[in-house]
Amino acid sequence: MSGFRLIVSIVFALVTVSHCHKWPPKTKVLHIGGIFPINGTEGWQGGMACQPSAMMALDDVNSRFDLLPGYKLKLHWNDSECEPGLGALVMYDLLYKPPQKLMLLAGCSTVCTTVAEAAKMWNLVVLSYGASSPALSNRQRFPTLFRTHPSATVHNPTRVKILQNFGWSRIAILQQAEEVFISTVEDLETRCRESGIEIVTRQSFLNDPSESVRNLRRQDARIIVGLFYVVAARRVLCEMYKQGLYGSSYVWFFIGWYEDNWYEANLSQEKIECTREQMKEAAEGHLTTEALNWNQDNQKTISGMTVEDYRKRLNNELLKNGHDVNIRFPDGYQEAPLAYDAVWAVALALNRTMHRLAERGRSLDDFTYNDAISAGEIYSAMNATQFLGVSGTVAFSSKGDRIAWTLIEQMINGQYNKVGYYDTQTDNLTWLAEARWINGKIPQDRTIIIDKLRTVSFGLFVTMSLVSSVGIAAAIGLIIFNVVYREQKLIELSQPACNNVMLVGIVLLLSSVILLGMDGDTVPVVHFPVVCQLRAWLLCLGFTLAFGAMFSKVWRVHRQSTKSKEETSKMKEKKSRTQSAKAKVDWVLVGLSCIDVIILTIWAIVDPQMRMVENFQLENPSDTEKDIKIRPSMEHCESKHQNIWLGVVYGYKGLLLIFGLFLAYETRSMKVRSINDSRYVGMSIYNVVVLCLITAPVSLVISSQADASFAFVTAALAFCCFISMALIFLPKVVEVVRNPDRPGDGDDETDQTVSKEEEERYRKLQQENEQLQQLIASREHKLKLLNQRLLERNASANVNGVTANPAVVSPSNNASTNVSTPVMSGPARTTTIHLPPAKKNSEVRFSTSSMEMLPNKTRVGVGIMKVHCTETIVTDTAPSTATPTTLVFNEEVMDGVGDEDQEEYEERECATGVELIEKITDSPMFQRGSTRSPEESYL
Repeated sequence: MSGFRLIVSIVFALVTVSHCHKWPPKTKVLHIGGIFPINGTEGWQGGMACQPSAMMALDDVNSRFDLLPGYKLKLHWNDSECEPGLGALVMYDLLYKPPQKLMLLAGCSTVCTTVAEAAKMWNLVVLSYGASSPALSNRQRFPTLFRTHPSATVHNPTRVKILQNFGWSRIAILQQAEEVFISTVEDLETRCRESGIEIVTRQSFLNDPSESVRNLRRQDARIIVGLFYVVAARRVLCEMYKQGLYGSSYVWFFIGWYEDNWYEANLSQEKIECTREQMKEAAEGHLTTEALNWNQDNQKTISGMTVEDYRKRLNNELLKNGHDVNIRFPDGYQEAPLAYDAVWAVALALNRTMHRLAERGRSLDDFTYNDAISAGEIYSAMNATQFLGVSGTVAFSSKGDRIAWTLIEQMINGQYNKVGYYDTQTDNLTWLAEARWINGKIPQDRTIIIDKLRTVSFGLFVTMSLVSSVGIAAAIGLIIFNVVYREQKLIELSQPACNNVMLVGIVLLLSSVILLGMDGDTVPVVHFPVVCQLRAWLLCLGFTLAFGAMFSKVWRVHRQSTKSKEETSKMKEKKSRTQSAKAKVDWVLVGLSCIDVIILTIWAIVDPQMRMVENFQLENPSDTEKDIKIRPSMEHCESKHQNIWLGVVYGYKGLLLIFGLFLAYETRSMKVRSINDSRYVGMSIYNVVVLCLITAPVSLVISSQADASFAFVTAALAFCCFISMALIFLPKVVEVVRNPDRPGDGDDETDQTVSKEEEERYRKLQQENEQLQQLIASREHKLKLLNQRLLERNASANVNGVTANPAVVSPSNNASTNVSTPVMSGPARTTTIHLPPAKKNSEVRFSTSSMEMLPNKTRVGVGIMKVHCTETIVTDTAPSTATPTTLVFNEEVMDGVGDEDQEEYEERECATGVELIEKITDSPMFQRGSTRSPEESYL
């Protein structure tokens, strides 16, 4: 406060002296250069308002006779369009075109960088009214630069203070690829890191910010610091609206030196694809930080004007230049006081320099670009300059930066409202009003992510545990059943020891169902690896014992069914040693179990399974705010080389399944009395293979769904176990329940199922039997006719007393029969009828008697000889007193006849048969007294 009073006293003293002292007229001119960005399309075009403000200051300075007595200032200026190249050209024109310039004014950080870096070569002091780049604070690079515009880094302490005030510890940065913003971001990153604030992403763009804004959305940025010129700011704001990065969940920090209505200006000229309403909606609620460019106290400044006086005068000047401030303020309006005070700072510094040079006998008229002494005096005077201007107290730091407070504003309903100040020197944040947020709630700096472990639902876990418990109880009951009824042939011939091993495997498999349902809700994280190991051991050993027992059975059936007859007879001879065979070790099961134990032991030691958590995509909750996301996760048992171990286990088990399926198929129609349930075992193997082929790939697909995966895998396990127990043990239980007291003789097998091959063969045999029965019926009918005719013939022959002539008779149809009666000696005589080979598709009918087949009685039958027969002999045994007679006859056969020809053929055949029988009965073999053989009686 004392310093301020001193400044006011000096001002009043100067004013008093100016009135009391008569100053010389201002006849000499001091020339200064000015570079203003006015007509450009990119960057900051603040020269629109700053150039008229500087001209106002120039008039006010020249009107003061006590300031630079005898001299007046003249400003030579040109437009740089905020382009570094054009700015350098403007500077060279100012320097090389007379008259010589004592100092330079410059605006726009990019142009100031070029001008200030080169000005030292001409011993010129540069005063910037509109450059905020932190890079310009480098005294080694810019030794003669001063700024009435505060450095952009002055905003960073304010931003960090605001972030801490609202509890935001996670931000994102969006910047334009300009040096001023790059250096500002580097300073902000350093301050955030020191304050423990995380910068989640830093996006930059040159002209089009669309991709950078989309990246902010992907990174879930909520608190965003934007550093860009006003033209780029309008593009960013439109893209914010398109991407939805505005509203109650987002807070944007913009630069405070934009005009108040910047978001709705020049939309059509710049081809912004958003309407004013959309831009206003997107800009609602954002915060700005800016150095105080306007004096906050309504008191007279060094020019004798108050801030309000200056504002009215500036507005009038802008109206004269064609800028309607009632509609829109031109670019640079907020920085106009800085340009005004910059001219006053130049005048005060030159005034001080003039007096210092006069003490040395020199003047400002002697200045040249090689005059380092005058340049040093101007630099020292500028460094010591301090006054109360329309932008506030003007003073420079050792780096040439303006020392100023920071103003915090918030846009509410399309208007900027002051909410606070921040004093960098005292680290004091003063709130003028509370910040107003959409929905009345302070936005969060990130989406609140709630980790939710996907676990098996309690109802499903209880249900499957009950089902598995029922299966375990059933398996234990069947083991007891096998032990109690082990002496019955029905149980003894089903390999009860092997069945018990299978039941033990089923118990292990069903026990793993309970372990598969245990997760983070029921098992502590520390003990979860133990559950993982138990799951692997129970599943592997249970499968090996259950399926291995079935495999062992079908393997025995296959071996016994493929042995030679000698080996089979040897097995029968060893039947008396059945009891010792029961105690024989099943090396198949032992070998399979040893392989499992070796693999699991190595796996547990070398690469044990641990608890791994798999995270899924974020999900929106259905009943909470949208700032909360659910991150589902699921526990898995995994090891570092999980795929290798699973490949080994699955490969070995898969080969076992394939081989078991092959053996089951090969033995599908084989029956072995020592293993009476082999067919049911084969059916169980089919069931296991099919379920494994379905369960393995499906479980991999639905592994991310806890309930679905658990339900499918456990249901498949339970179904497989229950089906296997039902197929193999249910028939035995039913048989024992029906006949509990019968020990069994070994023939009552449980395996009574008829295969499809046997059904097909049975059906064919039935068809053939029906055909043969029809054929026999027709032949019997014909034989009956023959017998009738033969009896009628014999009856008529006996009545007439005719004796049959044993001569050769030629029957009809060219059939010839030769009957010969050779003389034989011995106890018996034999009459033989020789039938020659038949032709293809022909039939020969004959009658025969056989004592050999039926020794207790004599049977006369009728037979049909096919083409494969070569000779048929019909033999009759008679007493030895008779003369044996041999009848040899040939019969003509008809091939390929139709139905009518066939009937005629059969009629002729019957007639021929009658004649043949007459020949036989008339032969001497039937002329042997009153006793006749059964054939004679029959004939």
